[in-house]
Amino acid sequence: MDSLIIKNILRDCVLCPRECHVDRTSGKRGYCKTTGELVVARAALHMWEEPCISGKEGSDTVFFSGCALGCVYCQNRNISKGLAGSNITIERLAEIFLEFQGKGANNINLVTPSHYVPHIIEALNISHKNGLVLPIVYNCSGYEKVETLKLLEGYVDIYLPDLKYMSDEPAMKYSNCKNYFTVAAAEIEEMVRQVQETSFDERGIMQKGVIVRHLTLPGCLEDSKEL
Repeated sequence: MDSLIIKNILRDCVLCPRECHVDRTSGKRGYCKTTGELVVARAALHMWEEPCISGKEGSDTVFFSGCALGCVYCQNRNISKGLAGSNITIERLAEIFLEFQGKGANNINLVTPSHYVPHIIEALNISHKNGLVLPIVYNCSGYEKVETLKLLEGYVDIYLPDLKYMSDEPAMKYSNCKNYFTVAAAEIEEMVRQVQETSFDERGIMQKGVIVRHLTLPGCLEDSKEL
């Protein structure tokens, strides 16, 4: 996916289920609050993901700025809504992937990546040509568009989505998203279709698979039981 294709996608952005149709290449911002620039808040070895992701060596976790969901309880609010981070090039992102492979990371962990999927695909194309062999983890809120996920087929080894809500009431109250479960259910089916199998290395580190996470919220126990 070259720069021209990326620009064409971002000129009428429908990468996430909100389908804002904004021209991000002209500096306009949709719900995720991002333009066509690639903005990364942090890239570092992360020891606190699921044990089969981080292990003892750590996961190369790249936190992307902006978010299509925007939960009121977000632990990364300064990144998701505050847009903390720095503009980097696609080439620099590819270098980051390779640098952390050299540091012994277990995988490349892409956090809140959906609004940067075209950039990420191009960065992975570059880094794979230069020797990247680590599993790619797609770490997301569970509010993804199936058509966008299909662009990632063959690139992502491990999907790590949330499944936050069953009913519309808490989804609207806490994430301003009335159709969350419908979207999340379809997206997880697509993730499973792509990965097809689960595998671990001799250390117990996941190489392929789907891990679905759920956070039980105070006052929402019945919704959690339904999920």
